[in-house]
Amino acid sequence: MLPQSVDEPAERLPFYRHLYVQVLIAIALGVTIGHFWPETGASLKPFGDAFIKLVKMIIAPVIFLTIVTGVAGMRGLGDIGRVAAKAFAYFLTFSTLALFVGLIVANTVQPGSGLNIDPASLDAGKVADFAHKAHDQTLTAFLLNIIPSTLVSAVAEGNILQVLFVAILFGIALTLIGEKAAPLMAVLESASHAIFRLVSILMKAAPVGAFGAMAFTIGEYGIGTLANLAELVATFYLTSLLFVLVVLGAVGWFAGFNILKLIRYLKAELLLVLGTSSSEAALPSLIEKMERAGCRKSIVGLVVPTGYSFNLDGTNIYMTLAALFIAQATNVHLDLEQQLALLLVAMVSSKGAAGVTGAGFITLAATLSIVPSVPVAGMALILGVDRFMSECRSLTNFIGNAVATVVVSAWEGGLDRDRLKAAMAGKPLNPAPGTQEIIPD
Repeated sequence: MLPQSVDEPAERLPFYRHLYVQVLIAIALGVTIGHFWPETGASLKPFGDAFIKLVKMIIAPVIFLTIVTGVAGMRGLGDIGRVAAKAFAYFLTFSTLALFVGLIVANTVQPGSGLNIDPASLDAGKVADFAHKAHDQTLTAFLLNIIPSTLVSAVAEGNILQVLFVAILFGIALTLIGEKAAPLMAVLESASHAIFRLVSILMKAAPVGAFGAMAFTIGEYGIGTLANLAELVATFYLTSLLFVLVVLGAVGWFAGFNILKLIRYLKAELLLVLGTSSSEAALPSLIEKMERAGCRKSIVGLVVPTGYSFNLDGTNIYMTLAALFIAQATNVHLDLEQQLALLLVAMVSSKGAAGVTGAGFITLAATLSIVPSVPVAGMALILGVDRFMSECRSLTNFIGNAVATVVVSAWEGGLDRDRLKAAMAGKPLNPAPGTQEIIPD
């Protein structure tokens, strides 16, 4: 692939036309309506749901086309295997570190200490549905579920892990065919341009989706809900913030970029994630932004989608922190051996719930169900604030995947430092060669 050069700065837009400004205003309006007119706010849930469905509608083809064209664009199977190995080494390292961070913070702060909740007084029915879904998330079921029924059913059903599996195999097949696959590659590239243009159209509805989702969250649960479990929520947010700034910040420093500048570069996507409580809502634009910032297309196509399933830093912090909170609140003492066992179970269950709606809560249920000393019914304690914690989980997961993409690109020698430097400096950049613009900065 030819090296990418920094393009001439694009024409600056008026402030009110920037997506992040529109989403920020929408979030503020949603919070206002949800707080002062809670019934009206709760009734606006369909706006948020509709936008999430619109985005999920095109996630499968975006991932398929991005991975296929990216993998097929590599020079051979050796390149594919090397990038995949580096990506999974990164994912395993930092996902495990996130679990340890949650464990250490929970033992240090002890947010559930002193609540003295009787497990028998908890309403297990509130979490029965999550526990039922978690029961199905065994390692064997997870591995078998990666294989779709047919080649096209993965894309048709929108199962992210199945789409990853099929796309990687299809990309490898095109790589093995070589020059004879050029006509099909041209068709796939054209289809990719069309899909990303469709994304750019759908993203214009992002403020409406963020408005509806935030109005529902505040209207349904109320800001006052936070006060009941304020210490847990505050501990989780501060822990995630420290993980991003200290741990991922150190990783960025070693890789040659500033984490704060990366966050500023992705501000529109982060506000969208905050407003919708879903990192999936910003997946297509993250792919485009990473390519625009100088990460090689083939690496972005492999790292970003797989990271969405296997690099869940925020979810992992949440799991160990929430599990120990429940144990502390119900006066269940866990020694070091039991806590390490809990961590090992969480390492497996966090992968088993990848791509599942409400994955954080379901994964927690799966983890607690295998560690019988901590009551699964204790999840009812945090059910009311889980929506607020979901936003932090999604934000942390999103930033973690952005960092992973830059790091693996640098590690693989597929990072254009000039474009990255320009992006981190906030300079307007035209789309990288061979990509389509999704949303304005």
